[in-house]
Amino acid sequence: MSLYEKLPSDFLIQFYYEVKKMISNGFVSKNMYYELGLIIAVASRRGILLDKPHDFEQYIIHELLMELSN
Repeated sequence: MSLYEKLPSDFLIQFYYEVKKMISNGFVSKNMYYELGLIIAVASRRGILLDKPHDFEQYIIHELLMELSN
């Protein structure tokens, strides 16, 4: 179980927006996109739909994209 799965939904969503804000401010790294993907995957399993940045697929690994599509 990941840290994100342990977070209440409101904290998970807030963390999602903080990571997205950091990315939009230019603090971009492959790891940030990976973390964002993990957050989106956990939220999706809870029935919460979060959008992906337009350049998300450029940074995220293939296995996580497969998990998001399930």
